[in-house]
Amino acid sequence: MNDRAVSVLSEYDFEVVRTWKGRGSILFETPDGLRILKEYTGFTDKLMLQNALLTHIREKSGLMVEEILSNKEGVLWTKDQSQNIYIVKTYFGGRECSIRDGEECRRAARLLARLHKAMVMPTVSGQEAPVLRMDREYEKHNRELRKVRKFLRNKSQKNDFEIYLLRHYDSFMEKAFEVAERWKASRTSDYYEQIAADGIWCHGDYQYHNLLLDGNDMCVINFEKCVCDSQVRDLYLFLRKLLEKNNWSPSVGDGLLEAYQKERPLSEEELCQLYYRLAYPEKFWKIVNFYYNAGKAWIPGRNMEKFDKLLKQERDKELFLQTLLPD
Repeated sequence: MNDRAVSVLSEYDFEVVRTWKGRGSILFETPDGLRILKEYTGFTDKLMLQNALLTHIREKSGLMVEEILSNKEGVLWTKDQSQNIYIVKTYFGGRECSIRDGEECRRAARLLARLHKAMVMPTVSGQEAPVLRMDREYEKHNRELRKVRKFLRNKSQKNDFEIYLLRHYDSFMEKAFEVAERWKASRTSDYYEQIAADGIWCHGDYQYHNLLLDGNDMCVINFEKCVCDSQVRDLYLFLRKLLEKNNWSPSVGDGLLEAYQKERPLSEEELCQLYYRLAYPEKFWKIVNFYYNAGKAWIPGRNMEKFDKLLKQERDKELFLQTLLPD
């Protein structure tokens, strides 16, 4: 973010004491606390829904979540001279949640459950948010996997990474198609319509980077990816990130699930969905997608390392999944 973005702060009714650069953002101090300036690339209608959801969470639960601040005109976003859109939000001091601290991670799981109980908001001013459908998401991923496999097979000269990837490609792709079909067959016809009608919301990116410890409080930030969907989406992402860091340890996974369910017990249907989400080889799709959309002439060594780690963890992942296997 360039320093010219700071000029939009003049459109807000607060005093800026000092500023400093953050990760893709500008942090600044005001007499009323810390704030953050970020470029916003989404739709402004979505931003209004996000703000309504954050207000709803604070009013219903009292949890420490960010707030989007309005400018002097009462608008949630501000454009700079180049017509780029920026938002200003409250921010919290402190550090990110530590993935190496088991108790902290279990605390984060309990916080997620409490957050989910507050994220039920059917409509906002007559607006009904579209549901992010898992079946269509996986169908899209699978089309991409098929396209990349065709590309790899037809490539005359393959580097070491491509040979290595292609050697294991079919087993992962078969698993992706199988999981997607089994998930689709297990859903009722009105499953997604019911989520929309009930107003079930997710954070969309609930992971340790977006959890800050401010004194005794654990605060949740970066709701830009919030979406109408089963709340298992959040739990899945949170679990997968931590389990990958811990080689799919059953004790770590069981501890996180137990902590979550003390606050919000999962139904049999949700446990079944969690199994299918974890069973889908999303990490493989991510590696393939990154490879295909990056320059093919040079394959970063990090790509090979990630794929090698994925292969080594596959057995541990299967053993963990057996503990969640639906009847």
